[in-house]
Amino acid sequence: MSSPSETRKLLYKQLILPSSPDVIHDIEAVIDEIKSTLEFKEDVYGNVMVAVTEAVNNAVFHGNKSDLDKKVYVDFEIINSYRLVVRVKDEGPGFDPKELPDPTSPENIANIGGRGVFLMEQLSDELKFLDDGRVSEMIFNI
Repeated sequence: MSSPSETRKLLYKQLILPSSPDVIHDIEAVIDEIKSTLEFKEDVYGNVMVAVTEAVNNAVFHGNKSDLDKKVYVDFEIINSYRLVVRVKDEGPGFDPKELPDPTSPENIANIGGRGVFLMEQLSDELKFLDDGRVSEMIFNI
């Protein structure tokens, strides 16, 4: 019997995808499957959908530079039925998130791009960058 403080994994799923924008459909399908299994709230569902698709787009376009020989790895993990952990890893050179311009500052407000990490930060309950920025780890309280 497990103690209440033990962490229990209820689901683990990994996708290994080519660096193509077409993979977003695969991500959406997995998120839909998780939502139907756990029945989490619509606002959390929306946050997960936007943040994870943004992370995958960043991995495809910025990390892997749309190189079809490089892969994007997406891990979905449900822990204790109330935390969804999503890790998105690319095979690019990495980046320093501290060097990203603030998209809310007046000089950047009109820029079309540059809001992905900001959105991921706002929509997840916790965001970490690991492996020199090649891994985005988002935690959602569901």
